[in-house]
Amino acid sequence: MRYQLRDEQGATRSVAYLMLAAAPVVFLTGIVLPDEHPVAWVLAISLTVLFMGAGGALSMWRPRTLPRLFWLILPFVAVATIAGLNIASRDVAAGSQLFYLWPVLYTANFLSHRVTAMILAMVSAGHASVAFPVLGLAPGLADWISVTVALSLTAIVVASLRNRNDRLRAVLESQALADPLTGLANRRSFDDELDRSVTWARESGEPLALMTVDIDHFKTINDTWGHGVGDQALQVVAACLRTVARRDRDMVARLGGDEFAVLLRTDRLSARRAADEVRTALVAVDGLPCGSPGLSIGIALVPDHALTAEELRAASDAALYEAKEGGRGRTAMAHPPAPRQKVSAPG
Repeated sequence: MRYQLRDEQGATRSVAYLMLAAAPVVFLTGIVLPDEHPVAWVLAISLTVLFMGAGGALSMWRPRTLPRLFWLILPFVAVATIAGLNIASRDVAAGSQLFYLWPVLYTANFLSHRVTAMILAMVSAGHASVAFPVLGLAPGLADWISVTVALSLTAIVVASLRNRNDRLRAVLESQALADPLTGLANRRSFDDELDRSVTWARESGEPLALMTVDIDHFKTINDTWGHGVGDQALQVVAACLRTVARRDRDMVARLGGDEFAVLLRTDRLSARRAADEVRTALVAVDGLPCGSPGLSIGIALVPDHALTAEELRAASDAALYEAKEGGRGRTAMAHPPAPRQKVSAPG
């Protein structure tokens, strides 16, 4: 069964606290307080207490020793245990039904909506199996509806809050990884993707191109036209760079100031063509008071010019420097690295 365990650390703590707290409560209410102590009942309660104590201890101090499936099965075991104890003791009091809150809250907070629905159905069936025989049809139906509705509403509220928190977290993560002015990926996001992409290129044998882009004379644009126009120029360049990032894993990033990077899963010829397309798109832009800004672009590829992320970045930066030294407004391709000389062992 496919499921998603959210916040594994929070889930393990939840299980640990619940089981360690529930073990003495079950021992007290199941063995110490009752007047009668049938052997079978005492044995069942003792085994339940041992299971809770051991499970709580492992969840608290050795969670990695438990299989991942444990966190999915546990709420079903909890519901079955609670229902079994209620049936055996013929207990329909509100206090005994409150124990169902834990598996409901656990699944609504840490597992999928499908698992939560299954747990609610199981809780409803478990309570019906004791409410109707003990209370009779009419009172049992009223009690069963009350418990089922109350726990279902609790699950809905918790799941809604969880979904809202997920959306807020996604927004915060997006903001943390995006440049606020252009909406492009920022340096942190780019560095992570560069490492992943270089690993992919080396393992797959496919080419990977890195274009490093600077706006020519950007300081002059700011000094002459003001920072507002400079920001517009940055946004226009960002939009033009986006047009060549057509594949799912291509990335355009603003590294800072007027420096951009474009990561393309393509070969040398297509990378150079992409640089030309960016220039063509930029020339066609109207409305910038400063006119269409020029670009200097350096291109390097894996495996032609580098085999690691640092080597690729250095090769692309060197090509960009060459483009600037050549008069700006140019595209320069990195040079193949010098062959590594083998050092022979002394004879």
